[in-house]
Amino acid sequence: MKATQIMEYHRPVLLVETVDGLNIQPNGIYVDVTFGGGGHSREILERLGENGRLIAFDQDRDALRNTIDDPRFLLINENFRYLKRFLRSHSIKEVDGILGDFGVSSHQFNEAERGFSTRFAADLDMRMNQNATFSAYDVINKYPEEKIKNVLFQYGELRASAGMARLIVEVRKQSPIISSEELKKALGRFLPTHRENKVLAQIYQAIRIEVNQELEALKEFLIQTEEVLKAQGRLSLLSYHSLEDRLVKRFIRNGLFEGEPEKDVFGKVVVPFKRIGKFEIPTKEEIKQNNRARSAKLRVAEKL
Repeated sequence: MKATQIMEYHRPVLLVETVDGLNIQPNGIYVDVTFGGGGHSREILERLGENGRLIAFDQDRDALRNTIDDPRFLLINENFRYLKRFLRSHSIKEVDGILGDFGVSSHQFNEAERGFSTRFAADLDMRMNQNATFSAYDVINKYPEEKIKNVLFQYGELRASAGMARLIVEVRKQSPIISSEELKKALGRFLPTHRENKVLAQIYQAIRIEVNQELEALKEFLIQTEEVLKAQGRLSLLSYHSLEDRLVKRFIRNGLFEGEPEKDVFGKVVVPFKRIGKFEIPTKEEIKQNNRARSAKLRVAEKL
């Protein structure tokens, strides 16, 4: 695939910095759990020797079109929440580094029919795995009011979540809410002209996270990294909103998502990882070239 085509699919954020975070060993085994357009994977392969290996994951079947013709490379069409299972199925017990870029790809945003973007009129979908049967339609039309409220509040951080949920239930009693335009119309009173796009983005984020179980998948993945990584193996993880970043930050710091880590008999905190440097964010120049980079945070950790 030509570089211009890869760029159209997805422009990798903090490309060099994210791969630098892996501290690539030429003959090591690495995993890119969010293959997408393959930008990060290609950068990793550039740094690997002939005996190195790269295993990539992506649950979106569209990503398969970007596969790399290289004997060192394997692309697995699965969610990264199944990391350990599929590595084991390929006889891989330990790896030297794991990279994750948890943003929605430019391709997914730009494909109108996928329903990820507020820019397009589309059916309520938002499935990252097109083989899944559960979609945004089910959240909006089948969830009880209380559950819709919780989704919008927890994942969209919307203060008006209770009112939005009540209105959605009232409108769908008349007829199902099938499209993004119908949802937008139903919630019109909560979309002030000067903030319409921002509020819509929060609503879409909340529904998308629920449809794809993004935070549950991220937790399951992070827990498995401790088992899969070798000692001194690296995690290099890009998050795009506070909910994701909070989970990544807490896991790196404490090995837990809530509470405080255990202490040994000497009172020393026992954690599986150590942080490498401070988190990184894109430069103003990168954000200017790629506006979707503006909220990215890169965190790197090493297994102890």
